[in-house]
Amino acid sequence: MIRSMTAYASAEGQTARGRLVWELRSVNHRYLELSFRMPEEFRALEGKLRELIEKRVSRGKLDVNLRYRGTPVSGKLMLDAGLLESLRQLEQEVAVALPTATPASRFEVLAYPGLVVESDIDQASMFESALALFDVALEDFIQTRSREGERLRAVMLDRLDAIAAVVVQVREWLPDIRQALRTRLETKLADLKQPLDPGRLEQELLLYLQKLDVDEEIERLGSHIAEARQRLKSSEAVGRRLDFLMQEFNRESNTLGSKSVDTRTTQAAVELKVLIEQLREQVQNIE
Repeated sequence: MIRSMTAYASAEGQTARGRLVWELRSVNHRYLELSFRMPEEFRALEGKLRELIEKRVSRGKLDVNLRYRGTPVSGKLMLDAGLLESLRQLEQEVAVALPTATPASRFEVLAYPGLVVESDIDQASMFESALALFDVALEDFIQTRSREGERLRAVMLDRLDAIAAVVVQVREWLPDIRQALRTRLETKLADLKQPLDPGRLEQELLLYLQKLDVDEEIERLGSHIAEARQRLKSSEAVGRRLDFLMQEFNRESNTLGSKSVDTRTTQAAVELKVLIEQLREQVQNIE
């Protein structure tokens, strides 16, 4: 299933310790880039969150935000002894460097993030609730990406159909263009005062026509169209592959334009470049 890299989802829930709100936002990116904004007491969840996301998301710049509004608790409160010792040592260094500074009060120290913690049992329960709520937000996020991906898929198939129609039209024009070119060259050569060897003339004419031949470009464009359609049916992430195909599309359309000796194929090359650019813009959104 095709998925967009742009999406937003959220999940909100009430727990025994307070209210949690998860928000997930993503935009286009060549690779998967994760950014977390969470209260300090939930920072230990980051590793698990990364693991959950990487199992289901392969590309995009994803911002994960957790808002927490705690409620008064009646459980046992404890101090993080290691953090308290670090703060004590820092306070001594500050006292030496700034002897006239007013020392912080004990209540101000207690307000330091992460210094006051509750029992491990309560913390484990809180983490469990946060992860369960994150699963809800992540599922909504994936579904949003999928819905947007289906819309993009329809747009891209429409552009591929338009490109295919131009390719078919050019293929139908080629015999007439070749004949007109041959006739035009023979007319010009007939006006030359010096007679030419018929065999040499045929050889030169053949070489000239070969330089202007676009059969290979037309065939490759047809192959690229078929490959793109097949990729759009895939259940895997196909954004990188489609992005590479866009380069191949552009290469063939540029060659077609450079070899053109007829206003029809010149106009077709321009139309192809417009359609390919429109297709490329959609591909940039695909995971």
